[in-house]
Amino acid sequence: MTSTAMSHKPVRWGRVAVHLGCLAALLVMLYPLAWLLATSLKPADEVIASLDLLPSHLEWSNYSTAMEGVNDVSIWRLLTNSLLIAGGAVLGNVISCSLAAYAFARLRFRLRGPLFAFMIATIMLPHHAVLIPQYIIFNQLGLVNTYWPLILPKFLATEAFFVFLIVQFMRGLPRELEEAARIDGCGPFRSFFQVVLPLTRPALITTAIFTFIWTWNDFFTQLIYLFDPDKFTLTLALRSFVDASSTSAFGPMFAMSVIALLPIVLFFLAFQRFLVEGMASSGVKG
Repeated sequence: MTSTAMSHKPVRWGRVAVHLGCLAALLVMLYPLAWLLATSLKPADEVIASLDLLPSHLEWSNYSTAMEGVNDVSIWRLLTNSLLIAGGAVLGNVISCSLAAYAFARLRFRLRGPLFAFMIATIMLPHHAVLIPQYIIFNQLGLVNTYWPLILPKFLATEAFFVFLIVQFMRGLPRELEEAARIDGCGPFRSFFQVVLPLTRPALITTAIFTFIWTWNDFFTQLIYLFDPDKFTLTLALRSFVDASSTSAFGPMFAMSVIALLPIVLFFLAFQRFLVEGMASSGVKG
């Protein structure tokens, strides 16, 4: 009787409709990626003239041209520059934001509340509003056309969003662990590095993922500070690619876009489990 009842279990059409809707939304979101991959293999005359998703034939020479780089700078140099800037930004944000977050979440000091509120208020400040003062400072220091303006601010805990993210995570950690460490003779720094920091790994990896993606895709800031083609990143090289070869380089440009997208995808896939865990934990702790 049980098997008969199970065989006649009614279909939940509402759940089916939800799954179909999610599948349709997934296809819509993945279409730009599919279009990018297909266009990177199209001949030059089909990139603009044809609306078909699939190319008439695969033009693998687009990738060979993209691998040559632009302005006599190889793609490996461009990749190295992008990785250097993104890696420095990740290291700076993880170190500085975790230290600032520990101070706000665990330490007691005068004006802690107003300073934390002021830091949170800076999230609403547009990046372009501080770009000119920052450029003047770095120009007077002789650091323009170097990587320092893109990396150095990350070591000063200037990303208030990540500080807030880590603060929310640290506030959910039991204080008994630090009290036990304090009884054993640990000071604030030792408690931070040996007790709190290892437990904050999900929030730190979340910070690293977002920092890497945002820095890798950053175009405007890199355009302001970098002039020498040897210091260009992949993002700047894409613009130079079009400027150098005009409309005939659309195929190689999209091929280079696919190459530029691969490190972000690999970085995200490697740490996506920690991203979900860190965002979920930081959102419910308070």
